[in-house]
Amino acid sequence: MKTKAAVLFGANKKLEICNVDLAKPQKGEVCVEMKAAGVCHTDYSVMKGQLNAPLPAILGHEGAGVVVEVGDGVSDIQLGDHVIPLWRLSCGECEYCLRRRPALCAVGSKIRSSGRMSDGRSRFSFRGKEIFHFAGVSAFSNFSVIPEGAVLKISKDLPFDLAALIGCSVITGVGSAMNAAEMRPGCSVAVFGAGGIGVNVIQGAILEGAKEIIAIDQYDSRLEQAKTFGATKLINSKKEDPVAAIRQFTNERGVDFAFEAVGLPITIQQSYESLSKAGKAIVIGIPSNTAKISISAVPLVFEERTITGSLYGSASPRLDIPKMINLYKDGKLNLEKLLTNQYPLEEINEAYDAMMSGESLRSVITF
Repeated sequence: MKTKAAVLFGANKKLEICNVDLAKPQKGEVCVEMKAAGVCHTDYSVMKGQLNAPLPAILGHEGAGVVVEVGDGVSDIQLGDHVIPLWRLSCGECEYCLRRRPALCAVGSKIRSSGRMSDGRSRFSFRGKEIFHFAGVSAFSNFSVIPEGAVLKISKDLPFDLAALIGCSVITGVGSAMNAAEMRPGCSVAVFGAGGIGVNVIQGAILEGAKEIIAIDQYDSRLEQAKTFGATKLINSKKEDPVAAIRQFTNERGVDFAFEAVGLPITIQQSYESLSKAGKAIVIGIPSNTAKISISAVPLVFEERTITGSLYGSASPRLDIPKMINLYKDGKLNLEKLLTNQYPLEEINEAYDAMMSGESLRSVITF
C-alpha cells in the first residue's frame, strides 16, 4: 500500500513529505493507521545528527492510532483496536525484562537500533529503496507496521491527540518522578527544562507529594506554563545562575531531587550541583552522541549525592500507561493543557520550528 510520510533523508535536512510504499504486516506484526503523532525533541536530535539512527528513515515515536490489519499469529490485538505504540519494544524474557527494566530490553534494543523488523527487513520503501523504521514506531507515517508486542490497547474514549502524548512525554516525565526518584512527601525538587517532558515531571512530583518545585528554563513563556502545572518558583537561566538561585531559594541547602530534561552537559552538571546532601539528580534529557559531563567527585562521597539516568520514565509501560490514563480520567493529570498546537503532516517542519523557538509546549501532527 501507499502511505504519506515525513522522511528524513539525511542529517541536517528538512523532513520531506513523500508517498512511500508499505509492505503488509508479517507474522506477529500489525498495521496501525496513525491518528496523531507527537512532536518530540528526540526526533529533532536525529534530524540534527546529534543522535544516531540509520537513514533515510521515517521518524516519530510518540503516537496513537487504530489497527487496520494484523499479520499471522497475532492474538492479543484485533482490527479496530485503538492503540499506543511503545517505542521501547521489550521481549519479556531477557535479563533486563526479568528485572522489570523493560526499556533496557536486549532484544528490543537490537531490533530498534537496526531500523528494521525482527526478520531483518524494513516494511517501508521509496522508489525501490529501503526506508528505515525509527524506534520501532515511525509515527510520522499515516500508516505504519509495528510488532504486536510494541502496541498497547487503550479505551476508545481517549482522544488520539492526548493518547499520543502519554506514549512518550507523559510516561517519561511523570514516570521519572514516580519510578526513578523514590520521592518522599514534603521533598524539594528542581526541574531543568520546562518543556513537554519537564512539566510532566512537575505533575509527577506533585502526585508524589513534593512541597517545593523549582522550574528552570531560558524561555519565560515556558516558565509561566510550568507555574500553571504547579511549579512554586521560577528561574530564567538566561538571566541568572540557576545553581546560585536554587541555593538562595533553599537557604543554601539545595534540593532533594533535581531532574534534567534538556540533555545538555551544562544542565546535567547544574542539576548535580544544585543537590542537597543525600540528593539525587535524575537525567532524562537525551544528550548528543558526543556529550560528556564533568562533575566534582567529592560530594558523591562526603554528601552522598547520586546522579542517575532514567529512560522512558524507568517505567513498565504495560502497567504504568494504564495507570496514567486512569490518573487523567480521575482529574489528577492534566493532558489538555500540554497540547498547545496541532499541525497537518505537511507542516511538520513548522511544528519543529515552533518547538525549538519555545513557542509550543507540546504539538501533535494529526492525520
